[in-house]
Amino acid sequence: MASVRVGLFPPVVQCDGGPEQLRATLARVAGEGVDHVCVGDHVSFFVGAGSDGLITATSMLAAQADLPVYVGLYLLPLRHPVPVARQLATIAQLAPGRLTLGIGIGGEDRHEIEVCGVDPKTRGHRMDECLHILRGLADGTPVTFDGEFFALQDALIVPAPSPPVPLIVGGRSDAAVSRAARLGDGWLGIWVSPRRFASVRDQISREASETGRDVSGFEHALNVWCGFADTREAARESLAGQMQLFYQMPFEPFERYSPYGTPEHVAEFLSPYIDAGCSAFNMIPCAGDQETAVSAVGELRQLLNQRAVGACASAAGATTPTGRMSR
Repeated sequence: MASVRVGLFPPVVQCDGGPEQLRATLARVAGEGVDHVCVGDHVSFFVGAGSDGLITATSMLAAQADLPVYVGLYLLPLRHPVPVARQLATIAQLAPGRLTLGIGIGGEDRHEIEVCGVDPKTRGHRMDECLHILRGLADGTPVTFDGEFFALQDALIVPAPSPPVPLIVGGRSDAAVSRAARLGDGWLGIWVSPRRFASVRDQISREASETGRDVSGFEHALNVWCGFADTREAARESLAGQMQLFYQMPFEPFERYSPYGTPEHVAEFLSPYIDAGCSAFNMIPCAGDQETAVSAVGELRQLLNQRAVGACASAAGATTPTGRMSR
């Protein structure tokens, strides 16, 4: 792997100050060399909080002409797939090739799913049907579908997105990984160890090959909550406070997967994921202020790419031109 992409999630990219502040923030992110901005998606999370991922992504794409936007994760089973296909086609016209759609079934807040009229127990099956329909509509041909949750007759969305919008399947369960192998363009993890990440990569390769899919262009990505400060203690305090507020539960269960400290500390923590096949990190940085968080992620990107290039060079040096292992 020659390089990794590093993106930046809210809460750093804020648009509370209106269009001018949003443009200034995105310019600062781009100036630090960050590869893309990320947005989340929630309808009514715990205390009613949230924002629509595709609307937020559109606002960020329209505010500037360079940075791609990564939605991770969009709660697809809470929506009807045909209007979502139209949204994707419209965004593709506005900003061709600059949107990546990560999709998931949710689950931390079952009430969020219930208030949308969806039985939480059906999320996985609804997701499968949604993905089948989205993939069918993506090439601009009519789709007829008769499933448990959706029934369509000659549904059509034109013009088709060009290039297609990548559909990255998120989730830690074996069912989510299998879904990525069968129906996705990649996998997005969170709260997994490097060992688990590598096993997912291998599982996807194996299951996709069994169905005749080529995964050579698959993306293997990771969402990462992290804290930045001059000391690990201060970084942990900032990270723990924001995570506890967001998830309404103690920080300790998340701590083993959530690095904190200086950019060097965080880069050291994430390096094993590069070895496990991670090609993109979507950082959710917590710091004392926005400028610190943005600059820290920019520095982190440089460090991770230095390590990725070094690992690639080491791997290349381990073989001779004939392909035999050197002694």
